[in-house]
Amino acid sequence: MYSVGGMSTRVHHERLRAAGAGSHQQALRFLGQDYHGLRQECLEAGRLFQDPAFPAQPASLGFKELAPHSSKTRGVQWTRPTELTNDPQFIVGGATRTDICQGALGDCWLLAAIASLTLNEKLLHRVVPHGQSFQDGYAGIFHFQFWQFGEWVDVVIDDRLPAKDGELLFVHSAEGNEFWSALLEKAYAKLNGCYEALSGGSTTEGFEDFTGGVAEMYELSKAPRDLHRIIGKALERGSLLGCSIDITSAFDMEAVTFKKLVKGHAYSVTGLKQVDFRGSNEKLIRIRNPWGQVEWTGAWSDGSSEWNDIDPADKQDMNQRMEDGEFWMSFSEFKKQFSRLEICNLTADALSADALNFWNAAKFEGSWRRGSTAGGCRNHPNTFWINPQYRIVLLEEDDDPDDPEVACSFLVALMQKDRRRYRRQGQDMHTIGFAVYEVPEEYRGSPSVHLKKDFFLRHSSCARSETFINLREVSARLRLPPGEYIVVPSTFEPSKEADFVLRVFTEKQSETQEMDDEVSYSPEEEEPVSEEDIDGSFRAMFAKLSGEDMEISVHELRTILNRVVSKHQDLKTDGFSMESCRGMISLLDKDGSARLGILEFQILWNKIRKWLGIFRQFDLDKSGSMSAYEMRLALESAGFKLNNRLIQVLVARYHDNETIDFDNFVCCLVKLEAMFKTFYELEKDGTGAAELNLTEWLYVTMCG
Repeated sequence: MYSVGGMSTRVHHERLRAAGAGSHQQALRFLGQDYHGLRQECLEAGRLFQDPAFPAQPASLGFKELAPHSSKTRGVQWTRPTELTNDPQFIVGGATRTDICQGALGDCWLLAAIASLTLNEKLLHRVVPHGQSFQDGYAGIFHFQFWQFGEWVDVVIDDRLPAKDGELLFVHSAEGNEFWSALLEKAYAKLNGCYEALSGGSTTEGFEDFTGGVAEMYELSKAPRDLHRIIGKALERGSLLGCSIDITSAFDMEAVTFKKLVKGHAYSVTGLKQVDFRGSNEKLIRIRNPWGQVEWTGAWSDGSSEWNDIDPADKQDMNQRMEDGEFWMSFSEFKKQFSRLEICNLTADALSADALNFWNAAKFEGSWRRGSTAGGCRNHPNTFWINPQYRIVLLEEDDDPDDPEVACSFLVALMQKDRRRYRRQGQDMHTIGFAVYEVPEEYRGSPSVHLKKDFFLRHSSCARSETFINLREVSARLRLPPGEYIVVPSTFEPSKEADFVLRVFTEKQSETQEMDDEVSYSPEEEEPVSEEDIDGSFRAMFAKLSGEDMEISVHELRTILNRVVSKHQDLKTDGFSMESCRGMISLLDKDGSARLGILEFQILWNKIRKWLGIFRQFDLDKSGSMSAYEMRLALESAGFKLNNRLIQVLVARYHDNETIDFDNFVCCLVKLEAMFKTFYELEKDGTGAAELNLTEWLYVTMCG
């Protein structure tokens, strides 16, 4: 259920974001921890920081293979670098790729991303802030900054690191007294819940969390003709690149091929070069294995004969800057041996190989909630339409003189949030994707429309993600003619809950916004009712029900309504509660007596009969209760247009086991009508805003 506190926190967070919070210059404090304040406290108290939010305990290691008492964690001690060496250093001689050697954790994907990060000092120091050391002002506390789903967060850690027999258990530097990479890994583990949550992943995930960039993936068996040029431009622009070899079975995982390449393992791409080899141009690519030792042994590997047939100056230049675990191979061999290339573009202009101008970027945050916005993919036509919908207006075609097609390039990237954190509960990534539709003519220019089921039954998508897949992010580069489109992000199956970020990058000028119904209430004109209109039989019924005082109390109303609905065998209900009956009386009680006279009761009776008709009309499967998407249509029929977030709140408040029964449906309508009525009474001159002091606010919320 949504609480007032939860909703107010969300609104407060949105206001902070609007003021710049979450930008890299104003990173959010993860778990509210302030690095500078905590460090100062420790220095003044003369003690070393111990992090209560990520304690040096077995649960911080993991939950399965790294669970407490497992063989891998037996004998682990949390040790500060000052206890491991006499001369600990944060960074020795600058951060380099040899500072990242893999330990007993399957997070090579993360290490490949960190290794690529060291190639760009400016980027590295966004993640690893300057001014940290084991000498000046050391207090056992460090901090790192990561991009998380559209926001930069500052993560504080203490420097107690998991070690066994005096050696670091996880990431470590080839320099035995250097600790920045191990501390960075710990901060990222804290962000994701524990160390084990980092096991297994895609390099692009690390790339994006270190840069806020957007990733693309290329299957090398279907690589574009100009892949060499794309890689060259990406390296020039400081983009991060990773590559890997697919595994075909569990036995393949980290299996070493006969030429010493490791399957299912993440490598980083660190360089590109063309040389004159035996009279022709040879394209070479430089790769790095974060393990350090295991290197390619085929053509162009260290000491191979090919090096004897190129200019000695080229040979010296290419080999003098080589790190341990780094090797060259021919570009054609690279495409044969590796399965996949991942590129994280740091700025949107890097998305297009030739573009010099920046792409336009837009970001939306949304959620899939069971019963209200988690509609599943297009295979589920009854619910697909309830997914969030986002409008893109492509205004100008690309400037490409060689392309006769009039089209606009854009990239859509859909990312699900926080899924690694749920691994401890046995959950993981959902299978996600998106579809793109052209907006029909009658809805063009209007964002305040949420397209309904009939539209999707009659129209096919004009573009979509290549596949639905259980990755954190699914992205696709698309080209469509200028016009208006909607993007519908979804999970593959309905009722899968998650929060997501949808990013849209367009090459030329564009407009983007969420497609959602405008919140409004347009009730049917109700026939005015006077005492003279009330017929004799209704008067007799009222006299019998109300007793001597000729007014109906909350208790009497509850008895009446429950007696009436029990006679309707086609309705599912567990009866009206006292709270809901108080709401009905509050809606119509003119004199504040908390009781209804005959006229007020007649008006309420008419409303309930009308709502009963609507309920039966939209209970499409005649189950006696309504699904959440049937409820959305029913509310619209009753005159209420609500947006996705309000639908989510109502479903959370009124649904029971994924259905809404008749009494909850009536309660919902009563509450909505009362709140709209109150707002319109307080609204200032049709401005769409109302102003309340604290007393008025409390009166409205307590009595509404």
